[in-house]
Amino acid sequence: MSAIRTAEPFGEGVPFGDPGWYTKFNSPYYTQSHVEYRAKVRAFVEKEIMPHTHEWDEKKSLPLELYRKTYEAGILPGVVGSPWAGGMGAHLDVKGPKDFDYFHELIILDEFGRCGSGGVLWGLLEGVHIGLPPVLNFGSEDLRERCGLRVLRGEATICLCITEPYAGSDVANIRCTAKKSNCGNFYVVDGEKKWITNGVWADYFTVAVRTGGSGMGGISLLLIEKTMPGVQCRRMDCMGVWASGTSFITFENVKVPVGNLIGAENNGFKYIMHNFNHERWGFVVQANRFARVCYEEAFKYAHRRRTFGKRLVEHPVIRAKLADMVRQIDATHHQMENITYQMCTMPKEQSAKALAGITALAKVQSTKVFEYCAREAAQIFGGASYVRGGQGEKVERLYRDVRAYAIPGGSEEIMMDLGVRQAMKEWDAVQSRM
Repeated sequence: MSAIRTAEPFGEGVPFGDPGWYTKFNSPYYTQSHVEYRAKVRAFVEKEIMPHTHEWDEKKSLPLELYRKTYEAGILPGVVGSPWAGGMGAHLDVKGPKDFDYFHELIILDEFGRCGSGGVLWGLLEGVHIGLPPVLNFGSEDLRERCGLRVLRGEATICLCITEPYAGSDVANIRCTAKKSNCGNFYVVDGEKKWITNGVWADYFTVAVRTGGSGMGGISLLLIEKTMPGVQCRRMDCMGVWASGTSFITFENVKVPVGNLIGAENNGFKYIMHNFNHERWGFVVQANRFARVCYEEAFKYAHRRRTFGKRLVEHPVIRAKLADMVRQIDATHHQMENITYQMCTMPKEQSAKALAGITALAKVQSTKVFEYCAREAAQIFGGASYVRGGQGEKVERLYRDVRAYAIPGGSEEIMMDLGVRQAMKEWDAVQSRM
């Protein structure tokens, strides 16, 4: 399919309130399929998500029927990467867009981000986005059909369990153990997981466990089910992302059939790393739309609010704040689209190595821009941004969500170090050939 060169303006028309290709700018990345899918996703978000976002955030939960609705709208199977539904599309009643690619997935995450709630995005999409790909990419056909199809259809939910009280970004040092029984028919799992998105209502847990020795070479992935005795979940009260069901999970003498092993034993670290680029790219998309939401809300408010006899936007200091927000948001968006293009055009094994560093740096860029825009938008709103609900609702909520994007999925400090270390490896490789 050929990329669009011109398009009818789309959206509310706030300057820079949407990506450039929504308005007057040509793009080499998007096709008519993307244009049509964008309209479909926005219509769903505006009808089914945005009117209820504040209520769901305050209740700290989502209605379970929302997962099914999102599937029936042809959206939920689109957040596990390309191809559509992780290759399980033939088993689904809902078909994906023509020539589905990562730009379609970008549209989903970006459009859902307009609701201005990390909790709603994580509660509805993030568990599927990060928890299901290991099952679809490396699990047995039985796991793909028994778990994968139920989750893709919105009939069940899933979460990814890696982080522990003792190991966050340091994945290689997790302590949760899985010891094979003497009969060889099941693993016995003992350990704890912390800050697990969707844990309180998940039916399935993609769990990193230690089946071998120390370090990355001793890690496996198991699919644990909520109904297995010994699984306990407790909600954690966190600063932000309230509707995402952040949980502390305990596994005590949980017997897991060996058939629930994802891929090969002691290969789990490789499977985790395989999806980290995809996970972090998803953070970039979400964080940058949230930054854009902060800007858009501030831009509109600055045209309504009057101080000292004139509108806020007529004060140069306010225009400077808006300009600083826009230049950072759009620069980040262009970097994100470039990475997405590489994801669409590179072989997956090549992209896993080539994009690790730049994606890590893009995550840092997007979360820092998000934090900056949340602060500046709050300054423009003043006291209205300090109240839950009302005119500053989105800004107040997103300010609380900032840390949930800057720390999980690899903290800013570790991501920056990863980006430079990868650059050093590439440089060393170049030097060795000279």
